[in-house]
Amino acid sequence: MHVGIVGCGLIGPKRAESLPSGYLRAVADISKERAAQLAGKYPDVSCDTDWQDMICRDDLDLIIVSTTNNWLAPITLAAVNAGKHVLVEKPAARHFSELDPIIEAAEKQNVMVMVGYNLRCHPSFLKAREIIDSGSLGNLMYIRGRYGHGGRPGYEKEWRADPAISGGGELLDQGVHLIDLSRWFLGEFTQIQGNFHTYYWKMPVEDNGFMYLKNAMGQVAWLHVSCTEWKNLFSYEIFCEKGKLQIDGIGGSYGTERLTLYQMLPQMGPPETTLWEYSFPDTSWKTEFKKFEMAIHTNVSPTPNLYDAREALRVVSKIYGDSL
Repeated sequence: MHVGIVGCGLIGPKRAESLPSGYLRAVADISKERAAQLAGKYPDVSCDTDWQDMICRDDLDLIIVSTTNNWLAPITLAAVNAGKHVLVEKPAARHFSELDPIIEAAEKQNVMVMVGYNLRCHPSFLKAREIIDSGSLGNLMYIRGRYGHGGRPGYEKEWRADPAISGGGELLDQGVHLIDLSRWFLGEFTQIQGNFHTYYWKMPVEDNGFMYLKNAMGQVAWLHVSCTEWKNLFSYEIFCEKGKLQIDGIGGSYGTERLTLYQMLPQMGPPETTLWEYSFPDTSWKTEFKKFEMAIHTNVSPTPNLYDAREALRVVSKIYGDSL
């Protein structure tokens, strides 16, 4: 497959590294310097500052969109209308309504769109899903998730702090990851409650978000995201009738990625404990692209897709009350 990347900031280079050799053919960015820097790392890759020209090229099969949130939906829609498959970074849009025309266009053009919720492809979550699906832990009861970082000097002046660009704060940044994971395990949420607040950073979007999500069976996801965590944290616990799965860390500043299985014994008391540890580098980006490529070749709708992204954003919108 021949791939073009729009957006060469932080995520674009990670996406480029995740591609098989020879796949990347073109990159585009509003900064000519960033585009040239990324293109220069790979043979026979062109660079441009005009993404519209790039996505219309006949020699490209797939476009990766890794821009700020305000450009995710417009570029994805244009690429879909150009007949390209698209891998778009989460959250895929600022508001769920921005995804409706893309869903319609993708069906009309018969192309695939996958949304980059790469945490689903972390080895700890793939293993956790395998264990849950085996039924060995019985029915899932509830989930508790926390995801946070401590920001950095000037964080309140970055694009994520501007609601016109980002669409919101922590709920739109790390929150949608936890929502997506929880939908993956629990399905649709019929009861959505939450709160958001700006405690520390002087910006018009929230630095903390709290969520209480319940499905029709009464299973609950209790989630908290924060950019006042100070020590970066990722913790995701899945409670079942016969044990618990706990995922800590996702590599890098969040700590070594670990999955711990606490298997209840017939006599209860201290559980039987099994630990899996996954060292860096992060393999989720490559796993995710391979998954998308397979979906395209087999003509099977990828997951997470536009509908998954729309539902995650719908949860956020419900908590915001569309106030941002």
